[in-house]
Amino acid sequence: MIKSRVFSVDRCLFTVQEVFVRPLNEFVSLWWTFGGGTKLIVDLGVVRPTLTVLPPSREEMQQGSATLVCLASGGYPSTWRLDWKVGGSSSSSGVSHSPEVLGSDGHYSRSSTLRLLPEQWRKAGSVSCEASLNGQTPVTQSLDPDRCSE
Repeated sequence: MIKSRVFSVDRCLFTVQEVFVRPLNEFVSLWWTFGGGTKLIVDLGVVRPTLTVLPPSREEMQQGSATLVCLASGGYPSTWRLDWKVGGSSSSSGVSHSPEVLGSDGHYSRSSTLRLLPEQWRKAGSVSCEASLNGQTPVTQSLDPDRCSE
């Protein structure tokens, strides 16, 4: 038995409030219940990710590069976007993103890296990673190069 309250044709979204499945011979298959190709999504609402920004290592700086890593963990949905700001200005050069990873708790994690020259890192003033999602206040984590020991 399925109870439903939301149906949107434009996005093919069918929200199920309750699902009751009667097991046949103690085996329940959601494929047989919903059909092949049906994706069941449990909506957790919006969960803001936790951001952690890691500075470049001393060893890397000595070799002429400065890579910062932004870890975003525990967010939902998977569409949170990660962006970088260097000295208050958006930066897309030297940026790479990992695909999102779904955790066993239903939340998503992902990472982004920003590669700078050591001189750019030292003179940046601050470097920020920002997680954004349409309609939500962004989550920001910043690092000040002067407060990071080399």
